[in-house]
Amino acid sequence: MAFPVIGAPDAGDTAWMLASSALVLLMTPGLAFFYGGMVRSKNVLNMIMMSISSMGLITILWVLYGFSLTFGEDKGNLIGDPGQYFGLKSVFGGSYLASTDPAAPAAVPLNGTIPLSVFVAFQLMFAIITVALISGAVADRLKFGSWLVFAGIWATVVYFPVAHWVFAFDGYTGEAGGWIANNLKAVDFAGGTAVHINAGAAGLVLAIVLGKRKGWPGTPFRPHNLPFVMLGAGLLWFGWYGFNAGSAVGSNGIAGATFLTTTIATAAAMLAWILVEKFRDGKPTSLGAASGIVAGLVAITPACSSVNALGAVVVGVVAGALCALAVGLKFKFGFDDSLDVVGVHLVGGLVGTLLVGLVAAPEAPAAVEGLFYGGGIEQLKLQAVGAFTVLAYSLVATAVIAYAIKFTIGLRKDEEGESVGLDESEHAETAYDFAAVGGTARSLVKEA
Repeated sequence: MAFPVIGAPDAGDTAWMLASSALVLLMTPGLAFFYGGMVRSKNVLNMIMMSISSMGLITILWVLYGFSLTFGEDKGNLIGDPGQYFGLKSVFGGSYLASTDPAAPAAVPLNGTIPLSVFVAFQLMFAIITVALISGAVADRLKFGSWLVFAGIWATVVYFPVAHWVFAFDGYTGEAGGWIANNLKAVDFAGGTAVHINAGAAGLVLAIVLGKRKGWPGTPFRPHNLPFVMLGAGLLWFGWYGFNAGSAVGSNGIAGATFLTTTIATAAAMLAWILVEKFRDGKPTSLGAASGIVAGLVAITPACSSVNALGAVVVGVVAGALCALAVGLKFKFGFDDSLDVVGVHLVGGLVGTLLVGLVAAPEAPAAVEGLFYGGGIEQLKLQAVGAFTVLAYSLVATAVIAYAIKFTIGLRKDEEGESVGLDESEHAETAYDFAAVGGTARSLVKEA
């Protein structure tokens, strides 16, 4: 990637990308509520903290070297130049406000038609949410300090390189950088591989290395607050428009098309999930509806630019049904994925990435022909190579990181701390003050 061109940003594109960046950031608190409602009341603050702490930690790493590793000048199609944007040098500069002279407009470092600073912020939000996604697999038992160490190392060793493979390009010249985008030419518009397969694989490994919660699977670990879960799912759906439509990096027709396919696939996945529940369990549940929403969002993420409306329905239905079935795999194979990160994000990411090879339509913005549109099997092969390479890298690298932490500072909270709950044992707080329950205003006045 060449050093940024100085020029005048497009006002409309810039406004949309600022809004998209804020929408994607909102997804992390949304995820915190989604995960927080699914755990027991004694662990809800710890669950929320793992998401919120990612916002602080990953931001600082991104500023120091993360953006440069991801979007710096390509080194062998594997990583960006870590020194090119170290400390975000070259991101600021130019004249920010236009003068009264029409011939002297504002001129700042650009990525395509938007300020480079806006692109830095937008991609930062992807890094934050990817790390936060992993936390759902290890609810109820991971030490908070160990989580922060793991998150920082994993972002550096796994996310930043993989994001370079998938996302790196020069927004001004359009030249690709990483090998998945440049050499392989697999389609992953907004992060089915770099975000969801990557985080899902990491969650699987971390859950296995940590071990099962005491009493699992015999003890029911019921969600303590389903309204939190539904609120989180709603915030995720809302924020996901920034995630997918924002990946058009401009206010344009691609943003409009991906906005629509995201909506269609998510709706279809929610209906498919609760339909599976109805036939399998006899009742559709609110937890199933919320999970179906997230499964649809995950699956359409890589495919939103390459499918038409009917293709989006197919992606949603297949993802909703398969993810609803896949969440039971942990009982069959004996790994305690607390909040179904594997069943939703890993499986959903694989479904969406591979379905591009089947239902990609030539009239969609990506202009790729899948097998069902006469394109043959070649695109499916490319999608599979990209997906399974990221899966394998994340599995191996995460295992090395997890075992290194386990045998040094330790990963898991002691048995007493788990029993008391991580809110109290890790943060000296509780989400709900049950001691105050039962008092009335009248009794308080009388006591006073």
